[in-house]
Amino acid sequence: MPFRSPAFPLKSPTGIAGDAAAAGRRLTEFYGALNDHLGPLDWWPGETRFEVIVGAILTQNTSWSNVERAIANLRREGLLNPRTLGSIAMGRLERLVHPSGYFRQKARKLKAFVRFLDREFGGSLSRMFREPTDRLREKLLAVHGIGPETADSILLYAGKHPVFVIDAYTRRILARHELLGAGAGYQDAQDLFHRHLPRETPLFNQYHALLVETGKRWCRPRQAQCHACPLGPFLEREP
Repeated sequence: MPFRSPAFPLKSPTGIAGDAAAAGRRLTEFYGALNDHLGPLDWWPGETRFEVIVGAILTQNTSWSNVERAIANLRREGLLNPRTLGSIAMGRLERLVHPSGYFRQKARKLKAFVRFLDREFGGSLSRMFREPTDRLREKLLAVHGIGPETADSILLYAGKHPVFVIDAYTRRILARHELLGAGAGYQDAQDLFHRHLPRETPLFNQYHALLVETGKRWCRPRQAQCHACPLGPFLEREP
């Protein structure tokens, strides 16, 4: 039986005219089709909030399998907490995160985040995530090496703040279904979800995970498998 999630009833937006209303309906339909096909995905993997944050930083410009190897190294050395990660020598940290690629830059980014956490919130993730979403997002974006996608991944997956994460998979899917123009930026794509969907953390978590899985399985950069994709039928309906 197809999986349906009654906890996330998506309704077409009201008070939105023309193409905006059509985009809202299409986002709702996409979620239903993907959710029925793939079911709950329970993303982001991580045993603690800090591990999720480390993963969000390390996953920049690499595959998750490489990140898993780096995280396994850090876990083996007992470094998946702010205090011990902050005290380790930079050279040793670089060697441990080497599997994730760009290891020197990523080691510096991890150190920068730990310094930020200590300076602004006394090393407490609980204090950090009690900050209002917009204010915390602004502070995260000021940390060396943290851009919008990484900041929003930290907010959503580690902090349970209702922000939608935009990545390359999401951009590709939206563009191919003509919901996002070629010149659209990160904020344009995020606004599309924020404007038309309920601001609910479980919904944003599952929807983003569904889009990532769709991008990996079917909506590939080359040789898209539209015939097998749950969103394939929508292409026939789109002008």
